[in-house]
Amino acid sequence: MSESYYNIWNEQVQNKINAEIEKNRKSNAVLKFENLPIGSQIKVEQISHDFLFGGNIFLFGDCGSAEKNKKYEDTFGDLFNAATVPFYWKTLEPVKGKPRFETGSSYEYRRPPTDPVVEFCESKGINMNGHAIIYGQPQWGPPIWMPDNRKEMEPYFEDHIRDLAERYKGRVQRWDVVNEPTDQANRGLMPDDYTYKSFLWAMKYFPDSVFLNINDSDMHWDMTLYRRYLEIVRNLIDRGIGIDQVGLQMHIFNPEESKKIANGADILTPGKIYERLDLMSDAGKPLHVSEVTVSAPDDSEAGKQIQAEITKNLYRLWFSYPNVMGITWWNVVDGGAAPGEPSFSGIYDKELKPKPVYFLLDELINKEWKTKTTLKASKDGLVKFRGFKGRYVVSWKDKFGKMNQREFDLLKDGDGFEM
Repeated sequence: MSESYYNIWNEQVQNKINAEIEKNRKSNAVLKFENLPIGSQIKVEQISHDFLFGGNIFLFGDCGSAEKNKKYEDTFGDLFNAATVPFYWKTLEPVKGKPRFETGSSYEYRRPPTDPVVEFCESKGINMNGHAIIYGQPQWGPPIWMPDNRKEMEPYFEDHIRDLAERYKGRVQRWDVVNEPTDQANRGLMPDDYTYKSFLWAMKYFPDSVFLNINDSDMHWDMTLYRRYLEIVRNLIDRGIGIDQVGLQMHIFNPEESKKIANGADILTPGKIYERLDLMSDAGKPLHVSEVTVSAPDDSEAGKQIQAEITKNLYRLWFSYPNVMGITWWNVVDGGAAPGEPSFSGIYDKELKPKPVYFLLDELINKEWKTKTTLKASKDGLVKFRGFKGRYVVSWKDKFGKMNQREFDLLKDGDGFEM
């Protein structure tokens, strides 16, 4: 990385990020014990994050061998607590009335049958985002059997939304109801006002416990497009649509762009990122940094280090921002991206060997941003600490020498328990 790059991500910026992480991602816990000897050791360990760290799970079962598939699966749980599951309609239902839900369905690259993916995520407690119910881009959008008439399309759209809602019955926690509605110039034929109508049908059929999201934008966009996206979101909300989260993307697809960033180019600077986060926060909804691509400039060790360094600063800034609720890495494995996207954007190489960016994320997610400590009980049985938000397990010996454990969620100041 050049001196110019570090001048952009300077000490003042880093101090601001550190302060915002401390302020926005931690809370004060209060635990009260009875009949606990003074000075008793209380072990406190965070076992999960409230914040969502995810990846798309598009290569589930398709990494080339049982060993590689297992390594890929272990990423969800060991590193990520969230997964984006592919529900692109065109490949989900290539034949009308015969959706590819079940194990043994026909093969589609990066589009595994959805039932086994959902079952796997459920088995490991992985938070899921269904992506995307409706997408107007012709390559990924409505199936080829769709009628070539805006009005005739509508019943199929409603039926599709209803079928997903009924099949998964709240098992998938979040859904991107409509993906990338801003750029209408590059959309195929769609029903009139399809974004609004799709959300209406989603609100009709999905349970209230499910989050309904909209997903669009890229942090490269100029502010004119960002304001247009904000207008779309606000218009939907003003018309009674219950949008729960707003997705913001960030794709460094071009390896040459990574080189330019490393050399200090005025691209994706902290100021530009804050400006876009601040603008979209005006919608009044939590923000999901929903698709993150950071391509390495090349496959050299130096190129891999550049990928990791860019990722570190971006993740730290996003994690510090109060209105961001999660970050999702897009392509987990090199060469596992969509056609035309970069080959070196994974956290693993093609052999599923972890790259520096993997170790960087593991250090942040599982070490720096997780709380683990041992405390001593005071004479009044109180134990207080400040930790990252999430679920905790507390272990201690009572006055009889018996080991005890209890779990609790630390989400706001004052959370804890009383024995």
